[in-house]
Amino acid sequence: MSEPTPVRVMVVDDHPMWREGVARDLTEAGHLVVATSGEGRQAVRIAAAVRPDVVVLDLQLPDVSGVEVIQGLVTALPEVRVLMLSASGEQQSVLDAVKAGATGYLLKSASPAEFLDAVGRTAQGEPVFTPGLAGLVLGEYRRLASQPGGSAGRDAAPRLTERETEVLRLVAKGMSYKQIAQRLGLSHRTVQNHVQNTLGKLQLHNRVELTRYAIEQGLGD
Repeated sequence: MSEPTPVRVMVVDDHPMWREGVARDLTEAGHLVVATSGEGRQAVRIAAAVRPDVVVLDLQLPDVSGVEVIQGLVTALPEVRVLMLSASGEQQSVLDAVKAGATGYLLKSASPAEFLDAVGRTAQGEPVFTPGLAGLVLGEYRRLASQPGGSAGRDAAPRLTERETEVLRLVAKGMSYKQIAQRLGLSHRTVQNHVQNTLGKLQLHNRVELTRYAIEQGLGD
C-alpha cells in the first residue's frame, strides 16, 4: 500500500512554543510545513505565496481575530482548507469560524493522534470537529434552514444523480466519508469522487458548505 500523500500545512498561532510543537508533530508525521506565523495579517499574505493545502489556525491572535483570518484566507485562496485549533469551545466561536469558511474545529485538548488524523481528513475536505461540536454546527444549520426563506432555491437545484443525492443526504446527517462508504457499500475513493462531483455541480467549495446546502434542501430530515 502506498504511503499517504504529505499534506502541505501552514501553522498560525501566536504562542511560539505551541506553534513549533505543532509544526514538529506534523513534520514527524511526514507532512510538509510550508510556513508558520504568529500574526493574522501576515499569515494571509504568506499563505497566498506558499499556497498550503491546510492552514492550522488559532482563534485568538494579537492583531486580528481568527475569523477575520479565515475570511482573508478563503478570499485569497478559495481552495484552502482551514482547521481551527483553539482552546475555546464556546458555541459562538465555533459557529462564527464555520460560517466564515473553516472546514473543521478542534480543541487544543485533542491528542496528537487526533490532531494528525484531523489534518489528514481536513485535507480531503472532510469537516472535522471535536466530539460534540459537529452536532452544534448541524443544529445551527437546521435552525437556519427552518427560517422563512431558508430553503429558497430548492426547485432550481442543479440535477444530481440518484447516487450523488444519496451521498448528499448522508453528508447532511454529519457522516464521515468512511461511514458513508460503509453504509452504501462503496470505497472511500468513490464516496470522495461523488462529493467532489456534487461540489462542482453546486459551485460550492467544501463539505461544510455542502452540508449546509443539503440541510437547506431538506435532505437532512
